[in-house]
Amino acid sequence: MAHMVRNMRVPPNSASLAEAKNRTLEFFRMCCRSIPEIMDIYNLYDVVSPSQLRSAVAAEVRKNSNVTNPKVIDMLLFKGMEELKNVVDHSKQRHHIVGKYVVGNQGLVQDLEAKDQGSSNFLKNFYSSNYF
Repeated sequence: MAHMVRNMRVPPNSASLAEAKNRTLEFFRMCCRSIPEIMDIYNLYDVVSPSQLRSAVAAEVRKNSNVTNPKVIDMLLFKGMEELKNVVDHSKQRHHIVGKYVVGNQGLVQDLEAKDQGSSNFLKNFYSSNYF
């Protein structure tokens, strides 16, 4: 599987939106096929399951689902292929993978409570001001 990702080349530009969508699906399938190898390379079994990692990859693909310009889709596919190649070639470290695809933008623990107002008057005034 690694040889397939390592030897991939950038295809020519898509002629139509349908061709770009087909390439996107092929890229997603390639990502899903490389997940077991990524799990082994980065030893992610204690942090995330393969299905959760697949869901994170699907969320990254769906994030740009509203794009309809084939040239923009090709550019996003190029960036995705480059990211996949870097991950499979072990150009990233484990915390990069965990931070981007496991923890994501939300973080492990969301702080939904109000911030501690502190005990000093200065901090109380600062927190209640318009600057925060």
